Amino acid sequence: MSDDAVLLNDELWERLLELTGGDVALCYQCGECTAACPWGMVREKGLPVRLVLRQAQLGIENTGAELWLCTTCGLCQATCPRGVDIPAVFRALRQLAWEQNRVEKGLPSMLWSLYWNSNPWSQPPSTRSAWAGNLNLETFDPARHEVLLYVGCTSSYNRRAQKIARALVTLLQKAGVSFGYLGDDEPCCGESALSIGNQPYFEEIAAHTSQVFIEKGITRLMTISPHCYDVFKNHYQEVPPGWQPLHYTQYLAELVDQDRLVFPHPLDFQVTYQDPCYLGRLNEEYEAPRRILKALPGIELVEMTDNRQAGLCCGGGGGRMWLETPASERFAELRVAQALNTGADHLVTACPFCLSCLEDSASALSRALPVLDIAELAVQAIGERS
Repeated sequence: MSDDAVLLNDELWERLLELTGGDVALCYQCGECTAACPWGMVREKGLPVRLVLRQAQLGIENTGAELWLCTTCGLCQATCPRGVDIPAVFRALRQLAWEQNRVEKGLPSMLWSLYWNSNPWSQPPSTRSAWAGNLNLETFDPARHEVLLYVGCTSSYNRRAQKIARALVTLLQKAGVSFGYLGDDEPCCGESALSIGNQPYFEEIAAHTSQVFIEKGITRLMTISPHCYDVFKNHYQEVPPGWQPLHYTQYLAELVDQDRLVFPHPLDFQVTYQDPCYLGRLNEEYEAPRRILKALPGIELVEMTDNRQAGLCCGGGGGRMWLETPASERFAELRVAQALNTGADHLVTACPFCLSCLEDSASALSRALPVLDIAELAVQAIGERS
């Protein structure tokens, strides 16, 4: 047999059909996905999405490095004329790679942290609520609280993202919202396992977390991260009756509409907004963040070239937060350049991953462009510090 021979594996094809619910068969190789993928903007060869899907259709095994490039941003899916859930295909291929123990360096360590620490940040569970300091937050009680504040792993352990959590607490208290949180007992949502394709472990985490929510009578919660929001909304199988996960911008927009949250302190600058992929493109929530920004007195929103459904990924999704990306291949640097071109004074977003990636790139480019979360900006507009 020639060294160049390619083996077609019918069993692999059947397995992928099962894992993707038949989606992988819908692709008719138009190439829109490859053209849309942002990797083509930072790498000479880009990410050959069409080729990956074609190999999957032929039953050709793929455990190459390109399998782990996908940020699951969904831009390919948004442009696909057949509506193929391409991120789901990549997750399925990654699941097969896990089964063969052929995964990118760094990802097994992240999963071990999930197992031992119930978070992907390699931090002890006993310090999950340390970010709250002396805030004297109440433990959630369905008889007393309107909503659960689900902080999530990133805003619990990442120092920069902790500021988002504290800002949100300030806003909720200012609006007179009765809310609680779970402190050190808050379970991981499991999104980091799902994004890298370890579906069996994700299902294990999700089953445990769902049971915690059911036992504690949690039906309405707001998340800080769009990734937590997406996984609760779209990937949990067993949920409490009346289950209503919200992203915090959706909840704050409700408070603004009800005149419970007002902003008496005028600000005087322009901002441009980064649509998080998991809030915007994957869940079609574009308006809630903008409604909050438009409610802030003195704020002018100027849009970047690529916005809403066409928004450019920060590069942090799909497990890329746990992998090293060369500086020359970071989407965030392109996004910061787009933000600078608007002439805005601040770049704002509503996702801890976006905040981290964009802030790092703004700093690396040595440009004076402050990057803030919407919650932090809103705290300024009520005249307080988070």
